Amino acid sequence: MKMVKYAGVVLGMTIAVGTVFAGGGSQQQQGGSQQQGGQGTSGGSRAKITVTFAGTEASTTGQSRMMQEVADKLNATGRFDAAVQVNGALGSNTDDLVTQAKSGVPLVVPSDPGRLASQFNIPDLNILMAPYVLTDTAALQKLPDTAIFKEWQTQLEAQGITFVADMYNGFRSFYTTTPVNTVTDLNGLRIRGFGNNIGNALAKYLGFANIGISWGEVLPGIQQKTLDGCEVQVATAYGSAIYEVAKYLALTKHYMLQSSFVCSTKLLTSMPEADRKVFLDTIRETARKYSGIIASEEDGYYQQMKDKGVTITEINLQEFQDAIAPLYTNNDLGFSAGLKDRLFSELGL
Repeated sequence: MKMVKYAGVVLGMTIAVGTVFAGGGSQQQQGGSQQQGGQGTSGGSRAKITVTFAGTEASTTGQSRMMQEVADKLNATGRFDAAVQVNGALGSNTDDLVTQAKSGVPLVVPSDPGRLASQFNIPDLNILMAPYVLTDTAALQKLPDTAIFKEWQTQLEAQGITFVADMYNGFRSFYTTTPVNTVTDLNGLRIRGFGNNIGNALAKYLGFANIGISWGEVLPGIQQKTLDGCEVQVATAYGSAIYEVAKYLALTKHYMLQSSFVCSTKLLTSMPEADRKVFLDTIRETARKYSGIIASEEDGYYQQMKDKGVTITEINLQEFQDAIAPLYTNNDLGFSAGLKDRLFSELGL
């Protein structure tokens, strides 16, 4: 398997339409070839389709391992030259990576529904990660077949991005430097959260200051006491050694985080039809597989956090749900009328 190690990548740079990334399987070896949309080459043979899976999580998390498995499967077909760059190797700002993908750079980026809702102005998409709305990971298995999901896909495609798959990526809770046992314990704390509408809404009703910085700035921020903690899923917290600086975990499980894999619509339409089908099917099937793997691994990560000296508090879930309830009464996220009922109906909930 081959891999290109990128150096000096600057987010937001202008990249010509023909730019491609080369690479393959593992994250250490170098090599690779270029192609342009699977077009034929002299002699009749087709160049491999290059694509890079780019994420911000540590290599040990389920999301990163999922992308590596997809790349390996694609490379095994002989038609793709797929690389994986994780741990923020191509940049620690997910929105910037998505912007590059939208421009036609051959990237597959794991974003999330809340980010996509804000970045592409589709407020209803926030419902997938709105606090305490979806709580059953099995619901995501049915999501791609719903009419509402297909409508969101169409809205995104009109803006140049394709929503390929949605994968469960863990429940998010609060990791702090002081104990959080009740909602009031969050008052005034500086917490790194999502810097978008859904993150700001959570902060508004739980009383903390939402600091929307990149993930790579979190651990040093807590070390330097410019942050009092973060809200994140346990696999990422453990993989990033948050236990070294935040010794308290309140199991609020306020978001059911999803990895929303997106890529440029241009990238897909440039592929031969058969290759495009393999590409999409491989990502979707592997996402379904890893939704289950990630769910099964969470208890182990919580135990490892305990082993690292983190105190885990089982909070009164109803108290936190009650604090969030006005978000929906006031419709802060701008949901369409009847959105939740429609989503639940189509999911069979």
